[in-house]
Amino acid sequence: MVIKVFVATSSGSIAIRKKQQEVVGFLEANKIDFKEFDIAGDEDNRRWMRENVPGEKKPQNGIPLPPQIFNEEQYCGDFDSFFSAKEENIIYSFLGLAPPPGSKEEEGETAPEEAGDVTEEGAEGEAEDEEAEAGEEEPGDDEEAEEDS
Repeated sequence: MVIKVFVATSSGSIAIRKKQQEVVGFLEANKIDFKEFDIAGDEDNRRWMRENVPGEKKPQNGIPLPPQIFNEEQYCGDFDSFFSAKEENIIYSFLGLAPPPGSKEEEGETAPEEAGDVTEEGAEGEAEDEEAEAGEEEPGDDEEAEEDS
C-alpha cells in the first residue's frame, strides 16, 4: 500500500507550505513509504484529489486544500486530521497501516509528550500559526488602551 500525499509545489501560502513540509517530513523521518502528487502542475492530480475527498470532509467552499492524504484510493484526511493523529500517537491507524513492532501505537500507549522531536517541531509550527492569527485578532486592545488615557 502506498500513501499518497497531494501537495501544491507552487503554493503562495506559507501556511500550506509549512503543513505540506510537516506531513512529508514526518513520513520521511518515520520511513513510511509515500508518493507526492502535485496538484499545482497537474490538472489530473487536482481533479482526482477533489473528487475523492468525501463530501463531509470538504470545506464550505467545496475545494479541499493541500495537503490531503490517501492510502491508495482510501481517504485518510487533511493536515488537521494528520496532526491530531500524530499527537495522539495513532498515526499508523490514521494512515491505514499496521504499526511497527514495539511502537507506542501497537502497545496502546498514547503519550504525545513522548513522541519526540517531530512532535515538538509540529507544535512549534502550530504556535507560530497561532501567534500570527492572534496578531490579526487583537486590534481592539489598542483602542481600549487609548480610551483609558
